[in-house]
Amino acid sequence: MIGESIKLALHSLSANKLRAVLTMLGIIIGVAAVIALMAAGEGVQMLVRQEIQSIGSNLVFVVPNIADVSSFRLGAGLSSSLTLGDANAIGDPFNVPDVVAVAPEFRRNAQVVFGNKNTVTTIAGVTPAYASVRNMAVQEGNFLTEQDLAGNSRVCLLGQTVANRLFGPMVYPIGQTIKINRIPFRVIGVLEKKGGTGFGNQDDVVLVPLTTAVSRVFKARTIRGDLPVSVIYAQVVSEQRIDAAINQIAELLRDRHKITFQADDDFTIVNQADILDIFGSITGVLTVFLSAIAAISLLVGGIGIMNIMLVSVTERTREIGIRKAVGAKRRDITVQFLIEAVTLSLIGGLIGVVVGYIGSQVIGRLAPEITPVMTPSAVLLSTGFSALVGLFFGLYPAMRAARLNPIEALRYE
Repeated sequence: MIGESIKLALHSLSANKLRAVLTMLGIIIGVAAVIALMAAGEGVQMLVRQEIQSIGSNLVFVVPNIADVSSFRLGAGLSSSLTLGDANAIGDPFNVPDVVAVAPEFRRNAQVVFGNKNTVTTIAGVTPAYASVRNMAVQEGNFLTEQDLAGNSRVCLLGQTVANRLFGPMVYPIGQTIKINRIPFRVIGVLEKKGGTGFGNQDDVVLVPLTTAVSRVFKARTIRGDLPVSVIYAQVVSEQRIDAAINQIAELLRDRHKITFQADDDFTIVNQADILDIFGSITGVLTVFLSAIAAISLLVGGIGIMNIMLVSVTERTREIGIRKAVGAKRRDITVQFLIEAVTLSLIGGLIGVVVGYIGSQVIGRLAPEITPVMTPSAVLLSTGFSALVGLFFGLYPAMRAARLNPIEALRYE
């Protein structure tokens, strides 16, 4: 019975091909938009995960206190309550046994000049441990040493973006002298390309010894006269020990800063999982919101299906009367027209999946850093929803067809 109804549905659709295609257009557009947006959303989330994990493994970020973690940005010029002494204390295994390495950073923007070229970029004062903790590899030259840190040396490493702006392809940067805030620095290395993240372009940076950045370039001191830091990166021994390490760091800093109650903390500790959750929730909400807007096209397509099915009922009134006269029941007529509506909607949904996949690839071409991911759940959700639209909007025409009086239907011209 169902197989015969599907054959009748396909025959009915093929009899008016252009009308069927125009009717399915709303479903096709709706499903294609949902598929493309969900694929792009998955790609964005995957990109965020990769970029955050590229910062380093098993990291904990300690920053000056921020009321709202969702506004967290690494070292974004905050008034610092953290010091180099805090970083050294966290790196002491007797204080925090679950931390294996610590990399403090002091970050500010400044003008960098070479010859007649200049650029405003991020100056990051760091320690030698920064390379391993933050997965910063050197493409040419060498990284900072303990001697550079202890001697307040005027040496620096350039990110790829800064190196290209100042030197271009014709000048070898190693050994050249640049000026940061009018202070000369010798270039000792160029970092490997890392790309952009939610925290900005990691290649648009100049690394200098932390002591040099604080005492010579920016002349910054805390109220107590210590060397301030913008953020402390602490690498934990394993992912399972991150929570324990956070508690140990918190207790240590409260003791050092003479803080009695947790509510008075002048620091915030965030791990990579927290940042992933923040970005994941934001991209997830945006994807759902945009998909909901795209789903409006499905509703418009459903109205089109209802309209065409009502026209079909009117055109096939005599056929319905003949079927009832030879013994067809109301249920049979209802099922036939429902199957026609669902078939129309499903074909539109399947075409929409193909169009959506092509659309997601176009998005990937326009934004090369995003790799759209079309998941089976997105396909099933879109096609299932399109079938439900056909079922819902085909119900009234099917019931109207089933309620036709067979005698009046046979007399209909």
